[in-house]
Amino acid sequence: MVFGLLKSGLSKIRRAFSRTRSILGEKVRDLFGKPLDEETLDELEQILYEADLGSALATDFVEHIRRFSRKNPGSNSKQLIEAMKDHAQEILQKPPSVTGKDPEADTPQMILIVGVNGSGKTTSCAKLARLFQQDKKKVLLAAADTFRAAAIEQLDIWSKRLKIDCVKGKPKGDPSAVIFDALTAAKARGVDTVIADTAGRLQSKTELMEELAKITRVTQKVLPEAPHEIYLVLDATTGQNAIDQAKIFNQFTPLTGLILTKLDGSAKGGIILSIYHQMGIPVRYIGIGEKEDDFIPFDSESYVDALFSV
Repeated sequence: MVFGLLKSGLSKIRRAFSRTRSILGEKVRDLFGKPLDEETLDELEQILYEADLGSALATDFVEHIRRFSRKNPGSNSKQLIEAMKDHAQEILQKPPSVTGKDPEADTPQMILIVGVNGSGKTTSCAKLARLFQQDKKKVLLAAADTFRAAAIEQLDIWSKRLKIDCVKGKPKGDPSAVIFDALTAAKARGVDTVIADTAGRLQSKTELMEELAKITRVTQKVLPEAPHEIYLVLDATTGQNAIDQAKIFNQFTPLTGLILTKLDGSAKGGIILSIYHQMGIPVRYIGIGEKEDDFIPFDSESYVDALFSV
């Protein structure tokens, strides 16, 4: 499903990436005002690294600019920045490593939301539900982060605010049972989409693996092809640590998409490029503020424009 960006979407994205842009776009523009020699290219690599593209991708971009300048000697600053943008788009347009599944006719779509505590996971569940709601979909929330009573309460408050049904379990209860009840209710009520919050523990990888595996087994008793989408919520301010989290979760359950939160407070916006370059997992949505409408579908063209603009 595709949501159209709001008219203010691009300006919001530009504001969200203002800190990254001050590191990346403005410094790159100033740098490309110099002769493009090896010293300049070394500086470019450092700038890209500071914007959290990671060492491998920073080197990749430098090599791209080196090749471009050889083919196009005398290129000016604007042309070199456009070459950077084109390369970024090439990376983001490559086919993803995994895709979601379509629900069978007249059955609800189930989206499983995973991520560590503190990443903005529960709030992302609610804001994602709001987007589906605005798209005229009937949504049901499943508060299956039973490890934290506060998460259950938080999602319940959001559900009342949005006037969306929420299936809750008891604190310390079985999250799989909550999701089972939610899917059963969704089928009975003609719900289009079920969004399930889950616990965000990484202290015990074995526990996490077992819990996610059990959730998948239980959901498939109600909907054999579920979950249709598994989104990992990542805090953009953690930079390269976000990639480590993505790798861990992807080991245990094949992720079909990412949600990047707190981009408005991060100077590490290049992490989106870095994750896709390394793992091929697409960013589906981004959180760019605290307000309800500061959560929008990811648009690669707007992102690249915001990242490299000055």
